[in-house]
Amino acid sequence: MDSSTFLSPVIALIIWSLLIWAVLYLRRIPAMQAAKIAPDTAKSPNGDWKSKLPLKVEAAAHNYNHLMEQPTIFYAFMFWAAITGAATAMILYLAWAYVGLRVLHSFIQVSTGPVMVRFGVFSVSTLCLIGMVILALLN
Repeated sequence: MDSSTFLSPVIALIIWSLLIWAVLYLRRIPAMQAAKIAPDTAKSPNGDWKSKLPLKVEAAAHNYNHLMEQPTIFYAFMFWAAITGAATAMILYLAWAYVGLRVLHSFIQVSTGPVMVRFGVFSVSTLCLIGMVILALLN
């Protein structure tokens, strides 16, 4: 399998992460202006300024942070699999499932959907990631 095909889920998740970054600031900047929060007072990521912003605004920020966490394992694994020759069609299918589930997770979170539904989607995406690793180890 050629590496550009195998790594296409990686670029898809990177593009998705950048779109969520844009949503974060498209929501946060106007909300900060409306709440009269001066950028200089928002120096600490855990400052009291965040309590002045609606959940919908902060949900995009939380989701962006989530896209910087577990997907780093996905990225590292995908490049490892491509470099070592562990790339298989089944791993590619699971990679696309992982990306699709992460996108669904984002939609649920940025729309402030039910936490337990979001957790379920996150859990299934994690199982996809675990499955990818197990398949690579068994090859």
